[in-house]
Amino acid sequence: MTMSDTSVLDDPVGTSLTGTHAHLARRVGRAVTFEADVATFSSVGTDPDLQSWADLARLLGPGGAADLFDCPAPPPAEWEQVFSLDGVQLVATTSTNDDAETDGSGYSALVELGADDVPAMLDLVRRTAPGPFRPRTHELGTYLGVVEGGTLVAMAGERLRPPGWTEISAVCSAPEARGRGYATRLVTALAARIAARGERPFLHAAASNTGAIALYERLGFAVRKPVTFRGFRVPDSVR
Repeated sequence: MTMSDTSVLDDPVGTSLTGTHAHLARRVGRAVTFEADVATFSSVGTDPDLQSWADLARLLGPGGAADLFDCPAPPPAEWEQVFSLDGVQLVATTSTNDDAETDGSGYSALVELGADDVPAMLDLVRRTAPGPFRPRTHELGTYLGVVEGGTLVAMAGERLRPPGWTEISAVCSAPEARGRGYATRLVTALAARIAARGERPFLHAAASNTGAIALYERLGFAVRKPVTFRGFRVPDSVR
């Protein structure tokens, strides 16, 4: 597996939006965010100052939602915190193969999802709540799924793309399809694709989701660091 600079993972949103996903970015000064129908995440870098927060306020507008990945500094006091979630960041430590994409097990083969599948993807997200997912989130990278009886019952895909890395995200299975190993097959297949292009996979998980973390560790991922996901509301009066 190609070794990659882990420092870019301290600001995966910012380093993704200044690289692979620059075409999906909106920016004011030091603040950057995705186009609204692609993803909710914003970044002010790893050492934000008051000007950084002012830039983000102008970028998002009065009352806008600032969805931040583990920002080390709090915004000004007048910003309202609307959520905080403890999590972990995991990185791949072993190589994988793509056997999981075959149908030799007797289960449904993995299929690549695209724009035509967005309604089904959004419905599955609604039923399983794997994390933020918007109508154009699939444009961030490859999304794979499992379809049974014409219904999408499991999926996972590529989200943030810091230099040398690709995040695996939206790993979910419908309640009626759990226990069939779909999460393992999807993560393994995506990790193999990422490694094949010379990049390294990484993941985020809620710290309380010990089952998912244990699964990822069995698949060759290791916790790099704890993270805290926080959301803030931009003040109604933006200076």
